[in-house]
Amino acid sequence: MIVDNGIVDALEMDEVTPSRLTAGALSRRSFLVGSAIGLGALALSGCATGGMSLAEAEKAYGPVPDERFPIPAVAVSKIDPKFYRRTVRYDTKEVAGTIIVDPSHHYVYRIEGEGNATRYGASVGRAGFLWSGDAYIGRKAEWPVWTPPREMILRQPEAAKYAGGMPPGLDNPLGARTLYLYQNGAYTLYTLYSTRVAETIGKGISSGCIGLLTQDMIDLYSRTPVNTKVVVLRA
Repeated sequence: MIVDNGIVDALEMDEVTPSRLTAGALSRRSFLVGSAIGLGALALSGCATGGMSLAEAEKAYGPVPDERFPIPAVAVSKIDPKFYRRTVRYDTKEVAGTIIVDPSHHYVYRIEGEGNATRYGASVGRAGFLWSGDAYIGRKAEWPVWTPPREMILRQPEAAKYAGGMPPGLDNPLGARTLYLYQNGAYTLYTLYSTRVAETIGKGISSGCIGLLTQDMIDLYSRTPVNTKVVVLRA
């Protein structure tokens, strides 16, 4: 995966070692041996009701100067317009506020109720690192510290310099906002994180984590409390 600081497997993170998960937990098949960074039936109508023009996208994905680390504008010309944030029709039994990840189509949905959802373009796990299941947001962080796991350092000694944690900042792989996925009180090692790399949206590039453009992640983060349900569909 291409990330802001160019570290391979940067999203095989974190400082927490997950407890043994119960049956039905998110599969972490190959999660700790990857070399690249990185349920229920739900009916999707796919009908967009509020798309952005290029001019609107340039405004929505413009610079965010008042952040702890000022965020530059997104190069929206490098993104397929279908991945711009928009309101769509989405038929589901899930309650408003639920987050649904559709890795097959590279979208993340926030259910708004009354058949509507906010849809965000996303980067997802590459082949061999896809996973599915139900989880919830166990914690959330603004400008988090990133700590590579021991297994990653063994594979990639260049990551050892961050064994004590990579400070927050624009070059940190987790970016400005992170939502951590949990099951049964245990951190799954998966997150929804923010990225400044426009070219990754719509691609499978990570070891299972889900990336949103920073401006989209800030929007989703602001409306997502801890304990929010997350459904990751099968690819």
